[in-house]
Amino acid sequence: MKKMNNATFNRRVITLKVNGETHHVAVADGETLLDVLREKLRLTGTKKGCNLGVCGACTVLVDGEPKNSCLLLAASCEGAAITTIEGLSVEGELHPLQRAFIQSGAVQCGYCSPGMILSAYALISRNPDPSEEDIKDALSGNLCRCTGYSRILRAVKDWKKFEDREYAPLHAQE
Repeated sequence: MKKMNNATFNRRVITLKVNGETHHVAVADGETLLDVLREKLRLTGTKKGCNLGVCGACTVLVDGEPKNSCLLLAASCEGAAITTIEGLSVEGELHPLQRAFIQSGAVQCGYCSPGMILSAYALISRNPDPSEEDIKDALSGNLCRCTGYSRILRAVKDWKKFEDREYAPLHAQE
């Protein structure tokens, strides 16, 4: 038990399954999934934006559904499958949706991109050929200040074109 400013915080070890890997992590009561991912697991692709659940920069997938990790208590995610942006690439090869974002110019400053991509990934997992309205609805919880959204919408609409390995870049390092 840790005491700060007359408040008592209990710590306990929880088990999180993140990007297919099991992690045993000591967390304090009230510690968010966002903070655990970034500070304890060093998965910094998940961004801390508003910290109020409004901007979507902290979006991760919990059992396949987009969730604002700044609003989730880490302990409440025990037993769930959590996917961060780092979990979309396989052996360093970017997912076609990630390649579509890059090639379409949908990534500018990049701060919103992980959350946007994960929200879009959840959509295309359910509906591989979404309409523009479907895309807008799926991304409605994610804000972008740079792109004006048209390139993001195009990237999601055209993601299947990037299943072809001729479209670069294939790897996260490129």
